[in-house]
Amino acid sequence: MEANSSGFPPETYSTAFNLRNEIKQYLSSKGLVKLKNGVAKITSNNKGSGKDSWRPTCCASNNNNNNEKRCRRQQEENSSLLKFLALNALELSAPASDVLLRSQQCSPTNNWFQLSGHPDSFAPAGPGTVWKKCSGGDERTVYEALGCEPALRDITPAYFRQVYYAGQTFIELQDLLHGFRDPNVMDIKLGTRTFLESEVQNTTARKDLYLKMVAVDPEAPTEAERNAQAVTKLRYMQFREQQSSTCRLGFRIEAMKFRGSPPVTDLKRVKTTEQVSDTMSLFLNTRDDVKQRVVARLNEIRSKLDQSHYFSKHEVVGSSILILYDDTKVGAWLIDFAKTRPVPDGIRLNHRTPWTPGNHEEGFLYGLDNLIRVLEDVKTSTPENTVPASNPLALKS
Repeated sequence: MEANSSGFPPETYSTAFNLRNEIKQYLSSKGLVKLKNGVAKITSNNKGSGKDSWRPTCCASNNNNNNEKRCRRQQEENSSLLKFLALNALELSAPASDVLLRSQQCSPTNNWFQLSGHPDSFAPAGPGTVWKKCSGGDERTVYEALGCEPALRDITPAYFRQVYYAGQTFIELQDLLHGFRDPNVMDIKLGTRTFLESEVQNTTARKDLYLKMVAVDPEAPTEAERNAQAVTKLRYMQFREQQSSTCRLGFRIEAMKFRGSPPVTDLKRVKTTEQVSDTMSLFLNTRDDVKQRVVARLNEIRSKLDQSHYFSKHEVVGSSILILYDDTKVGAWLIDFAKTRPVPDGIRLNHRTPWTPGNHEEGFLYGLDNLIRVLEDVKTSTPENTVPASNPLALKS
């Protein structure tokens, strides 16, 4: 594992991380683990009487069977406890398993969940942090660069370190859900273009993409595309973005979660301004105080991005705004920088100009402008917009 020495352990580890180190030192002193560079490994060479030297004397030698049974039981309990401590004293070695995630979801005090993105790409790591699997690009570099701009630090999750496990790379980030109690959450993907230019450079028409297109809309292909029974990757990607509000508004609602309910992800056909506004109204649940605080936060984020040198020199493709609120707290952050790329020297982006191949504009701020405008127009006090929690998707057609 590789840690960022200046930022690890995070403050949220204050108790658990330090307790783990204390356990490591204790087990090392008893010969149960070996410490090397702070990493504890269970020893396998404890032989002879030494292996029991840590066990306390639970009773004097006598012939009483009950006492002997009690003594053995206590020794077994002590052994199980130390084995448990030894395992938990090891360095964090893997994302939570599916079994662990299920058991945590069953706990009324744990509200961790993955709202969107590829399955198994996130896992809780420690108190207040998550591991995110890296898949292409260099998201770590982006987070490190954002951390160097003081104005941008509080609008993105904090980055702590990069972790290698089982041949895969993860980055450890601030868990934005930490501190919220069963929040309402919305993931909004920003930009009029959510694909990299490099992804559509191949101009070969493909039959598989044509079949995907007609499965969504049989009337979408042009006459030439029907004759060829194939479309290019660029044509398909632009068609897909036209199915949601991405093309017109520069953002789309990727997923959302109402408190006490599972995440809702089938929202890619929420397309018109009216449909988006209705969905926002449902999410805000008539709470004007939440709307005002979210709008203020989004204005703050927009102002900081407008003034950012880093932002003007990078295209930010496929990133999202994550909005959360519960009974007392409201928050919004930029997330997901797997497709953030530097632009060639001499180019400065305004993130509002329409995209043409080669100009690297992605409409990020165009989408944020429209998101703020739509939110400002949402009527949060209209009774007919209130929908029971049992039917959170009763949107107007």
